Amino acid sequence: MTDASDKGLDYSQTLFLPKTDFPMRAGLPQREPEILARWARENLYRQLREAGKGRPKFVLHDGPPYANGNVHIGTALNKILKDMVVRSHQMTGKESNYVPGWDCHGLPIEWKVEEEFYRSNGKVKPDFSDPDALIAFRRECRAFAEHWMSVQREEFKRLGVVGDWEHPYTTMSFPAEAQIAREIFKFIANGLLYRGSKPVMWSVVEKTALAEAEIEYEDYTSDTIYAAFPVEGDDASVVIWTTTPWTIPGNRAIAFSRRIAYGRYRVTEASAGNWAKVGATYILAQALAPSVFSAARVAAYEFLGDVDGDSLAAMVCAHPLRVHGYGFVVPLLPGDHVTEDAGTGFVHTAPSHGREDFELWTANTRQLLELGIETRIPYTVDENGAFTEEAPGFEGKRVLTDKGEKGDANDAVIKALQESGALIARGRLKHQYPHSWRSKKPVIFRNTPQWFLAMDRPFATAPGGQTLRAVALEAIEKTQWVPATGENRIRGMVASRPDWVLSRQRAWGVPLPIFVRKGGHEVLFDQDVNARIAAAFEREGADAWFAEGAKERFLGAAHKSDDYDKIDNLVEVWFDSGSTHAFVLGDAVHFPGLAGIHRILDGGPDQVMYLEGSDQHRGWFQSSLLESCGTRGRAPFDIVLTHGFTLDEKGRKMSKSLGNQTFPQDVIAASGADILRLWVASVDYSDDQRIGPEILKAVSDNYRKLRNTIRWMLGTLAHHERGDTALLTSMADLDRLMLHKLAELDVKVRDAYEKFDFARVTAALSAFMNADLSAFYFDIRKDALYCEPPSSLKRRGALEAIEQIFRALTIWLAPVLVFTTEEAWSSRDPAHRSVHLEQFPEIPADWRDDALAKTWETIRALRLVVTGAIEIARANKEIGSSLEAAPRVYLSRPEHIEALRGVDFAEVCITSDISIETELLPPEGAFRLAEVADVAVVVERARGIKCARSWRYFDPATASPDFPDVSPRDAEALRELRALGRLP
Repeated sequence: MTDASDKGLDYSQTLFLPKTDFPMRAGLPQREPEILARWARENLYRQLREAGKGRPKFVLHDGPPYANGNVHIGTALNKILKDMVVRSHQMTGKESNYVPGWDCHGLPIEWKVEEEFYRSNGKVKPDFSDPDALIAFRRECRAFAEHWMSVQREEFKRLGVVGDWEHPYTTMSFPAEAQIAREIFKFIANGLLYRGSKPVMWSVVEKTALAEAEIEYEDYTSDTIYAAFPVEGDDASVVIWTTTPWTIPGNRAIAFSRRIAYGRYRVTEASAGNWAKVGATYILAQALAPSVFSAARVAAYEFLGDVDGDSLAAMVCAHPLRVHGYGFVVPLLPGDHVTEDAGTGFVHTAPSHGREDFELWTANTRQLLELGIETRIPYTVDENGAFTEEAPGFEGKRVLTDKGEKGDANDAVIKALQESGALIARGRLKHQYPHSWRSKKPVIFRNTPQWFLAMDRPFATAPGGQTLRAVALEAIEKTQWVPATGENRIRGMVASRPDWVLSRQRAWGVPLPIFVRKGGHEVLFDQDVNARIAAAFEREGADAWFAEGAKERFLGAAHKSDDYDKIDNLVEVWFDSGSTHAFVLGDAVHFPGLAGIHRILDGGPDQVMYLEGSDQHRGWFQSSLLESCGTRGRAPFDIVLTHGFTLDEKGRKMSKSLGNQTFPQDVIAASGADILRLWVASVDYSDDQRIGPEILKAVSDNYRKLRNTIRWMLGTLAHHERGDTALLTSMADLDRLMLHKLAELDVKVRDAYEKFDFARVTAALSAFMNADLSAFYFDIRKDALYCEPPSSLKRRGALEAIEQIFRALTIWLAPVLVFTTEEAWSSRDPAHRSVHLEQFPEIPADWRDDALAKTWETIRALRLVVTGAIEIARANKEIGSSLEAAPRVYLSRPEHIEALRGVDFAEVCITSDISIETELLPPEGAFRLAEVADVAVVVERARGIKCARSWRYFDPATASPDFPDVSPRDAEALRELRALGRLP
């Protein structure tokens, strides 16, 4: 469409070709910061809040990331998902206010401070028994957190995340620390907080108890032993197997199962020097006897008879280390946790070193006392992982060293068992073992005095006097879980979890603001004392608890300080973050933008959503659930959405050693944040996702297609004057078909956004823009848009359709491609407000035309046969462009003939002419497609001459004298342009 005429007129200057400043090359790394600066100047966040006034609230409450390093790819995915949720709900008629937050307490930060300020500089860690030193260290932690908050805030903003960045929440703010203390007071009041002694997971490296959420399971090689416990009054021994020989000094019982068949066995043949001697008699599970004797290198043995459950229950054994000072008896107790999958069918039970061991021991307290057995649980291992005096003969031996390496305790115990003749076999086992997710070192189970929240104790403020577990399980049922499998996951965790270990033995965090009467367990609950503590925290922060004279200050004149112990344990950080609903969603003073939430469960229109990784079923989701159920009788959320973890392109976990990490900062610097956002919106986030160079390249390719489609629309709309609208009734069927497609898309897009299915949004919009628009509609309409006269209804109708398409697509894409859509929106109308202040378009009901769509399904199928035939003709060099073709199409089916009635099929197929044959049979060799087998096409060359303006072939006899080298249609366009004074 460019050749000049014989008169010297440059016809390309007479075409309505696309023109736009919207560049083909995005330049996102440079352009995006400019858009961010504009949003800051215009205060987009404040505009969104003004626009949302009076609407139902949809609050995505931020799960706080740790302020201890740069944002990694998993956190970037998390924040982008949140932003897409917030923006899409804002654009569907909600007030969706996002207040970002940070978790600032706890070991992640404390460890970083110790490493950067102390260990790496060879400095001695402060003496935390000195209040001034402790407070100084806490201030260093606060400063460290503030620094990384500032870094992460800018990184999150660079991702295009909109929120109240000037007023975020932090768990270390003074009002937050005060509210956390108030939440603790509520648990004291309702009786769920208690001090107890239980085996907890303990980090020797970090010197603190750990919650299940702070544990990850890694491969570990353990020493294993088979040890014999002599049965009192019998010549037999009960054999146990364990992967923790160091727990033998803590053994107090042996567990068995009444479901397992046990037998008595005698060794009849063994090599000299073997630990299992000839003549020794052992009691074992019958199914496991062969494997036990194999491990013990016993050459032959004989079965002496069955041993039933009643006989086992009546037995007591001697401790295998009796000669070393363990003179108590060891009873046999039935336990449901005992299996015959591995080992001996008996479970060595050390109640100070395992949850099931503890529960079995305490459940049998009455029976044990009746037998005259001391039920006190010993403290055999201290906070350093060293044996105490309650492990006679092993004092000072280390289970783990300060660096988390295997100590000398196992070898010492194994040697003692060997010397006492109790060792039958030993070995090693590589298995999954709990490690601290911070230090990456193994943990141990040890009995320690800690503060707990009771899961199964009825409390007065619960509906119907239920337990915390029961209230939480009911709340789970009332919550929407996305994906739905999340409900079963957290239900199983809550149903089986032990009491919540609330206390931690560290320096940086909110203290447990508790006074306990000396010589007992009575916790002081005094409203005046509580008010003084909370007021001090609000003004000075939680450091006030550790200051000199704090005990006297808070107890006041009503209580003698000598009568009480002040507890200096910290609250575990999961309680901090689990309380965020209280000091963010429930604090109208500090977060007025979130005030007045009236949730649906209370009869209101508002919803609260939590969104984090799937690991938070045992972390933040659960701690928030339990904290809120214990203080308010319900969950703090209405919807919980989870996403998987981000892996490399091969499905491997990212690690520095593998060199397979993808850093969001690098992606943004090279390609822009919108590429990262499009990746997030393209993956199934509910499962683990993959990312890497090749995946990002594919995402970039898709982005370029979307951008080029937007760019073409902008260029074409440069010729669409505001107010020059065409009525739907005056539009051609093809344009109305595209509006019908928009109506269909509207339902799909709204439904997908409502269900947080961003991949379905992206897939639907990409398919429409690439297949329906670029490869079909735009291809056909270019001739009319570029060449038709200015007054042409066809051209004007197409422009109006494209205007509506551009508007709808740009708004629908805005939650995903926040920068690109803003750039496109501004390019269309620089004076217009931000696209992010728009609502999803209300698509008129009369745009939907299913009958028209069905007809065009047939037309497109017929077109596919024609274009297939043309491609072969081009490949055979019979024609050049499709405009050199005049295909002959053979139809036989009435529905095909009817579909083409009144349709300019040559225009649809982008040919200069076309013939429809309904009476003749197609010749041999005519082109066919299997999908439409009864349609045949023969491609013939178009007759006539080539129009110098549109390149269509036409009969020269029809040419106009004033423009003889162009078609009559093009001549009419030129005459109109000349009359308007617009010919060059």
